[in-house]
Amino acid sequence: MADRRLQVFHAVAKHLSFTRAADALFMTQPAVTFQIKQLEEQYSTRLFERRHGSIALTPAGELVLSYAERILALSDELETRLSEMTGEMRGPLLVGASTTIAEFMLPRVLGEFNALYPQVRARLIVANSESIESRCAEHTLDVGLIEAPAKLSGLTSQICCEDELLAVCAPDYPLAGMASATPEVLADYEFISREPGSGTREITDTYFRAHQVPPDQLKTQMELGSPEALKGVVSTGLGFAIVSRAVIEKETQLGELVAIPLNPPLKRSLYLVHPRDRFQSRLIGTFIDFARSKLKELSP
Repeated sequence: MADRRLQVFHAVAKHLSFTRAADALFMTQPAVTFQIKQLEEQYSTRLFERRHGSIALTPAGELVLSYAERILALSDELETRLSEMTGEMRGPLLVGASTTIAEFMLPRVLGEFNALYPQVRARLIVANSESIESRCAEHTLDVGLIEAPAKLSGLTSQICCEDELLAVCAPDYPLAGMASATPEVLADYEFISREPGSGTREITDTYFRAHQVPPDQLKTQMELGSPEALKGVVSTGLGFAIVSRAVIEKETQLGELVAIPLNPPLKRSLYLVHPRDRFQSRLIGTFIDFARSKLKELSP
C-alpha cells in the first residue's frame, strides 16, 4: 500500500548500498537507482551523498527516512487490520531482540510461531537492549525482547522469563577449578565485558556495585558487542566473562568452556516491551502471549 519508491529508499537507507538493497528487494540495481532518482526529483533534493565506494544519507535523507519508517509501519498496520476483518492471521511482524535473546532463545520461538501461522511475515532486528527499547518507543518495532526493564516512557514492559548469569572461562584458566566465585574474588581476575548499552553489561555492573566492587576497578581487558565474541575471546584464556546460562550450554557440554556459578547467584528477568499508545493488533497480541509462554518453557 505504501509508495514503492519509499520502500526502495528505506532499503537503500538501511543497507547504505544500492547493490544490497537491490538483492533484498529482488530488483536490479539500475531499477533501484531509478526509483531513488525519481524520489529525489520529486522533492528537488539529494537524499544520498555518493562517495568513493560508499553512500551516506544527507540531512534531507535523514528526514525522509524518519517519515518513511512511520509511513511503512502504518501501511503494515493497515494490512494487518484488513486481514483481521477476514479472520486471517497474516501480515508483517517486526520483532526486535537483544543479542543474547535473538541468538540463543528466539529462533525456536519464531520457528514454532511461523509453523502455527505461516501467513505471518516475521522480521527480526538484532541490537543491544538500549537500541531495541529506543526503536520500540519510536514505533519502528512492534515488539522488543530485552534484558532489563524499559526506561523510556510510552512503553509497556512485561516479564517474560527468568535467566541466570554465570562466570565462564577456558578450562585452563585459574578460575576453572572453583565451585563458585564471589564478586570480590572475580575482581582479582581479567574481565571480558559486554559493551555499554547491553542489558548484560547493565546487570553485571549493578551486581558488582551491590557487593562493593566498583565496575571501574575491575580488570577489564576489553568490551565486546556480542555473546559469540565474548566466548571467542574467553576461550583463548585471556580472562573470564559473565553470560547467560543459555549462551554457553553447548560449549560447557563439550568441555570447551567452564561455567562457574556466582555467589551470591545472579538472576535477572527478561522483558517483553511494546508501545503503550499504539494500536495492538490480534497478531501482535497473539505473538506476545505465545512468546511469553514459550520463553518460560525454555528458561531453566
